[in-house]
Amino acid sequence: MKLKFVAFTVLATSTALVLAACSSPAATPTPTATKSAAPALTGSITVLAASSLTQTFTTLAADFEAANPGVTVQTTFAGSGALVTQIQQGDPADVFAAAAAAPMTTLQTGGQLQGSSTNFATNTLEIAVPPTNPANIQTFADLAKPGVKLVICAATEPCGASSVAMEKVENVTLNPVALEPAVANVLTAVSSGQADAGLVYKTDVLGSGGSVKGITFADSGKVINTYPISVLKESKNQKVAQAFVAFILAAKAQGVLAKAGFGKP
Repeated sequence: MKLKFVAFTVLATSTALVLAACSSPAATPTPTATKSAAPALTGSITVLAASSLTQTFTTLAADFEAANPGVTVQTTFAGSGALVTQIQQGDPADVFAAAAAAPMTTLQTGGQLQGSSTNFATNTLEIAVPPTNPANIQTFADLAKPGVKLVICAATEPCGASSVAMEKVENVTLNPVALEPAVANVLTAVSSGQADAGLVYKTDVLGSGGSVKGITFADSGKVINTYPISVLKESKNQKVAQAFVAFILAAKAQGVLAKAGFGKP
Protein backbone atom coordinates (compact mmCIF):
# COMPACT_ATOMS: atom_id res chain seq x y z
CA MET A 1 0.00 0.00 0.00
CA LYS A 2 2.79 2.38 0.81
CA LEU A 3 4.39 1.89 -2.60
CA LYS A 4 1.05 2.48 -4.32
CA PHE A 5 0.50 5.66 -2.32
CA VAL A 6 3.90 7.02 -3.32
CA ALA A 7 3.24 6.24 -6.96
CA PHE A 8 -0.15 8.02 -6.77
CA THR A 9 1.47 11.03 -5.13
CA VAL A 10 4.08 11.32 -7.87
CA LEU A 11 1.40 10.92 -10.55
CA ALA A 12 -0.85 13.50 -8.92
CA THR A 13 2.02 15.93 -8.57
CA SER A 14 3.01 15.46 -12.21
CA THR A 15 -0.57 15.98 -13.34
CA ALA A 16 -0.85 19.14 -11.27
CA LEU A 17 2.32 20.52 -12.81
CA VAL A 18 1.03 19.80 -16.32
CA LEU A 19 -2.31 21.45 -15.56
CA ALA A 20 -0.57 24.45 -14.00
CA ALA A 21 1.58 24.82 -17.04
CA CYS A 22 -1.45 24.65 -19.32
CA SER A 23 -3.38 27.17 -17.28
CA SER A 24 -0.53 29.71 -16.94
CA PRO A 25 -1.16 33.00 -18.74
CA ALA A 26 0.28 33.41 -22.22
CA ALA A 27 3.32 35.59 -22.62
CA THR A 28 2.35 39.24 -23.16
CA PRO A 29 3.22 40.23 -26.74
CA THR A 30 5.56 43.11 -27.27
CA PRO A 31 3.42 46.11 -28.13
CA THR A 32 3.79 47.31 -31.69
CA ALA A 33 5.02 50.83 -32.22
CA THR A 34 2.21 53.32 -32.89
CA LYS A 35 2.44 55.75 -35.75
CA SER A 36 3.60 59.15 -34.60
CA ALA A 37 1.40 62.14 -35.37
CA ALA A 38 2.40 64.31 -38.32
CA PRO A 39 4.67 67.12 -37.19
CA ALA A 40 2.90 70.43 -36.69
CA LEU A 41 3.37 73.14 -39.28
CA THR A 42 5.67 75.93 -38.18
CA GLY A 43 7.16 79.12 -39.54
CA SER A 44 5.82 81.99 -41.57
CA ILE A 45 4.70 82.48 -45.17
CA THR A 46 3.94 85.55 -47.26
CA VAL A 47 0.85 85.44 -49.44
CA LEU A 48 0.52 87.88 -52.35
CA ALA A 49 -3.10 88.22 -53.48
CA ALA A 50 -5.21 90.34 -55.81
CA SER A 51 -6.80 93.35 -54.13
CA SER A 52 -10.30 91.93 -54.69
CA LEU A 53 -9.33 89.14 -52.26
CA THR A 54 -8.44 91.52 -49.41
CA GLN A 55 -11.38 90.81 -47.13
CA THR A 56 -11.68 87.08 -47.75
CA PHE A 57 -7.96 86.27 -47.62
CA THR A 58 -7.51 88.36 -44.47
CA THR A 59 -10.18 86.21 -42.85
CA LEU A 60 -8.82 82.96 -44.28
CA ALA A 61 -5.25 83.75 -43.25
CA ALA A 62 -6.47 84.21 -39.66
CA ASP A 63 -8.43 80.94 -39.88
CA PHE A 64 -5.34 79.11 -41.16
CA GLU A 65 -3.24 80.51 -38.30
CA ALA A 66 -5.89 79.44 -35.77
CA ALA A 67 -5.80 75.91 -37.16
CA ASN A 68 -1.98 75.90 -37.11
CA PRO A 69 -0.78 77.78 -34.00
CA GLY A 70 2.85 77.54 -35.05
CA VAL A 71 2.28 79.40 -38.33
CA THR A 72 2.19 83.09 -39.23
CA VAL A 73 0.66 84.27 -42.50
CA GLN A 74 1.65 87.68 -43.83
CA THR A 75 -0.57 89.05 -46.61
CA THR A 76 0.04 91.68 -49.28
CA PHE A 77 -2.76 92.88 -51.58
CA ALA A 78 -2.42 94.80 -54.84
CA GLY A 79 -3.28 94.56 -58.50
CA SER A 80 -2.32 91.16 -59.92
CA GLY A 81 -0.07 92.73 -62.55
CA ALA A 82 1.80 94.74 -59.93
CA LEU A 83 2.29 91.61 -57.83
CA VAL A 84 3.71 89.74 -60.84
CA THR A 85 6.28 92.50 -61.22
CA GLN A 86 7.21 92.19 -57.52
CA ILE A 87 7.73 88.46 -57.90
CA GLN A 88 9.78 88.86 -61.07
CA GLN A 89 11.98 91.39 -59.28
CA GLY A 90 12.73 88.86 -56.55
CA ASP A 91 10.54 90.09 -53.69
CA PRO A 92 10.32 87.18 -51.22
CA ALA A 93 6.94 85.44 -51.18
CA ASP A 94 5.52 81.95 -50.86
CA VAL A 95 2.03 81.94 -52.40
CA PHE A 96 0.42 83.97 -55.20
CA ALA A 97 -3.33 84.28 -55.83
CA ALA A 98 -4.31 86.22 -58.97
CA ALA A 99 -7.61 87.62 -60.24
CA ALA A 100 -7.15 86.14 -63.72
CA ALA A 101 -5.25 83.46 -65.58
CA ALA A 102 -2.93 85.79 -67.52
CA PRO A 103 -0.77 86.97 -64.58
CA MET A 104 -0.28 83.38 -63.42
CA THR A 105 0.57 82.27 -66.95
CA THR A 106 3.28 84.93 -67.06
CA LEU A 107 4.90 83.46 -63.95
CA GLN A 108 4.48 79.90 -65.21
CA THR A 109 6.27 80.83 -68.42
CA GLY A 110 9.01 82.56 -66.46
CA GLY A 111 9.58 79.53 -64.23
CA GLN A 112 8.52 81.26 -61.00
CA LEU A 113 5.88 78.72 -59.99
CA GLN A 114 6.36 75.52 -58.01
CA GLY A 115 4.43 73.16 -60.22
CA SER A 116 1.17 74.35 -61.72
CA SER A 117 -1.56 76.68 -60.45
CA THR A 118 -5.09 75.67 -59.43
CA ASN A 119 -8.27 77.68 -59.99
CA PHE A 120 -10.19 78.37 -56.78
CA ALA A 121 -12.83 81.02 -57.54
CA THR A 122 -14.54 83.15 -60.21
CA ASN A 123 -15.86 86.71 -60.29
CA THR A 124 -17.79 89.06 -62.58
CA LEU A 125 -17.95 92.80 -63.10
CA GLU A 126 -20.58 95.09 -61.62
CA ILE A 127 -21.12 98.83 -61.87
CA ALA A 128 -20.49 100.70 -58.62
CA VAL A 129 -22.00 104.12 -58.00
CA PRO A 130 -22.26 106.34 -54.90
CA PRO A 131 -25.32 105.48 -52.77
CA THR A 132 -27.23 108.49 -54.17
CA ASN A 133 -26.28 107.61 -57.78
CA PRO A 134 -25.88 111.29 -58.81
CA ALA A 135 -25.33 110.50 -62.50
CA ASN A 136 -28.43 108.27 -62.60
CA ILE A 137 -26.55 105.28 -64.01
CA GLN A 138 -28.95 102.46 -64.90
CA THR A 139 -27.22 100.53 -67.70
CA PHE A 140 -23.73 99.80 -68.98
CA ALA A 141 -24.33 102.22 -71.85
CA ASP A 142 -24.98 105.00 -69.33
CA LEU A 143 -21.30 104.84 -68.38
CA ALA A 144 -20.46 106.41 -71.75
CA LYS A 145 -22.84 109.36 -71.39
CA PRO A 146 -21.18 112.80 -71.67
CA GLY A 147 -20.20 114.26 -68.33
CA VAL A 148 -20.13 110.95 -66.44
CA LYS A 149 -16.97 110.68 -64.36
CA LEU A 150 -16.09 107.02 -64.86
CA VAL A 151 -13.13 105.26 -63.25
CA ILE A 152 -11.91 101.80 -64.23
CA CYS A 153 -8.76 99.71 -63.77
CA ALA A 154 -5.79 99.99 -66.09
CA ALA A 155 -5.82 97.39 -68.86
CA THR A 156 -2.68 95.77 -67.42
CA GLU A 157 -4.77 94.56 -64.47
CA PRO A 158 -7.41 91.79 -64.66
CA CYS A 159 -10.25 94.19 -63.74
CA GLY A 160 -9.13 96.52 -66.54
CA ALA A 161 -8.77 93.74 -69.10
CA SER A 162 -12.29 92.59 -68.18
CA SER A 163 -13.60 96.14 -68.58
CA VAL A 164 -12.11 96.31 -72.09
CA ALA A 165 -13.64 92.92 -72.93
CA MET A 166 -17.02 94.09 -71.64
CA GLU A 167 -16.86 97.18 -73.88
CA LYS A 168 -16.69 94.83 -76.86
CA VAL A 169 -19.55 92.68 -75.56
CA GLU A 170 -21.75 95.72 -74.98
CA ASN A 171 -20.51 97.55 -78.13
CA VAL A 172 -19.92 100.64 -75.98
CA THR A 173 -16.81 102.82 -75.96
CA LEU A 174 -15.94 104.03 -72.46
CA ASN A 175 -14.14 107.28 -71.71
CA PRO A 176 -12.82 106.96 -68.16
CA VAL A 177 -11.42 109.98 -66.38
CA ALA A 178 -8.89 107.78 -64.57
CA LEU A 179 -7.26 104.35 -64.89
CA GLU A 180 -6.47 102.84 -61.50
CA PRO A 181 -3.79 100.25 -60.64
CA ALA A 182 -6.18 98.02 -58.67
CA VAL A 183 -9.90 97.47 -58.24
CA ALA A 184 -9.67 98.67 -54.64
CA ASN A 185 -8.66 102.10 -55.95
CA VAL A 186 -11.70 102.21 -58.21
CA LEU A 187 -13.95 101.36 -55.28
CA THR A 188 -12.38 104.13 -53.18
CA ALA A 189 -12.85 106.70 -55.95
CA VAL A 190 -16.55 105.86 -56.16
CA SER A 191 -17.24 105.58 -52.43
CA SER A 192 -15.50 108.91 -51.76
CA GLY A 193 -17.56 110.69 -54.42
CA GLN A 194 -14.59 111.42 -56.67
CA ALA A 195 -16.24 109.39 -59.43
CA ASP A 196 -19.84 108.97 -60.61
CA ALA A 197 -19.30 105.31 -61.41
CA GLY A 198 -16.70 102.58 -61.62
CA LEU A 199 -16.38 99.03 -62.88
CA VAL A 200 -15.51 96.71 -60.03
CA TYR A 201 -16.22 93.10 -59.14
CA LYS A 202 -19.47 91.81 -57.69
CA THR A 203 -17.59 90.88 -54.52
CA ASP A 204 -16.32 94.45 -54.09
CA VAL A 205 -19.87 95.79 -54.02
CA LEU A 206 -20.98 93.11 -51.53
CA GLY A 207 -17.99 93.82 -49.31
CA SER A 208 -18.30 97.61 -49.42
CA GLY A 209 -20.58 97.82 -46.40
CA GLY A 210 -23.01 100.04 -48.28
CA SER A 211 -20.43 102.66 -49.23
CA VAL A 212 -21.36 102.06 -52.88
CA LYS A 213 -24.46 100.88 -54.70
CA GLY A 214 -24.24 98.06 -57.23
CA ILE A 215 -25.83 98.24 -60.68
CA THR A 216 -26.07 94.85 -62.38
CA PHE A 217 -26.29 94.35 -66.13
CA ALA A 218 -27.42 91.35 -68.14
CA ASP A 219 -24.17 90.65 -70.01
CA SER A 220 -21.92 90.58 -66.93
CA GLY A 221 -21.77 86.79 -67.07
CA LYS A 222 -20.18 86.91 -70.52
CA VAL A 223 -16.85 88.07 -69.06
CA ILE A 224 -15.75 85.91 -66.16
CA ASN A 225 -12.54 86.25 -64.16
CA THR A 226 -11.10 82.95 -62.97
CA TYR A 227 -8.81 83.12 -59.93
CA PRO A 228 -5.77 80.78 -59.79
CA ILE A 229 -3.45 80.14 -56.83
CA SER A 230 0.03 78.60 -56.68
CA VAL A 231 3.07 78.09 -54.50
CA LEU A 232 6.07 80.09 -55.72
CA LYS A 233 9.30 78.30 -56.55
CA GLU A 234 11.39 80.61 -54.37
CA SER A 235 9.27 79.92 -51.28
CA LYS A 236 11.42 79.32 -48.19
CA ASN A 237 8.64 77.34 -46.49
CA GLN A 238 7.24 75.04 -49.15
CA LYS A 239 5.47 72.76 -46.67
CA VAL A 240 3.39 75.52 -45.11
CA ALA A 241 2.81 77.18 -48.49
CA GLN A 242 1.44 73.94 -49.92
CA ALA A 243 -0.76 73.50 -46.85
CA PHE A 244 -2.16 77.01 -47.27
CA VAL A 245 -3.05 76.37 -50.91
CA ALA A 246 -4.76 73.11 -49.91
CA PHE A 247 -6.65 75.03 -47.22
CA ILE A 248 -7.95 77.55 -49.79
CA LEU A 249 -9.18 74.70 -52.00
CA ALA A 250 -10.94 72.89 -49.13
CA ALA A 251 -14.62 73.17 -48.20
CA LYS A 252 -14.33 75.64 -45.32
CA ALA A 253 -12.45 78.28 -47.30
CA GLN A 254 -14.65 77.71 -50.32
CA GLY A 255 -17.64 78.47 -48.09
CA VAL A 256 -16.09 81.77 -47.02
CA LEU A 257 -15.44 82.70 -50.64
CA ALA A 258 -18.99 81.79 -51.66
CA LYS A 259 -20.44 83.90 -48.87
CA ALA A 260 -18.39 86.86 -50.15
CA GLY A 261 -19.94 86.45 -53.60
CA PHE A 262 -17.25 84.51 -55.43
CA GLY A 263 -18.35 81.78 -57.81
CA LYS A 264 -16.97 78.28 -58.11
CA PRO A 265 -14.01 77.78 -60.45
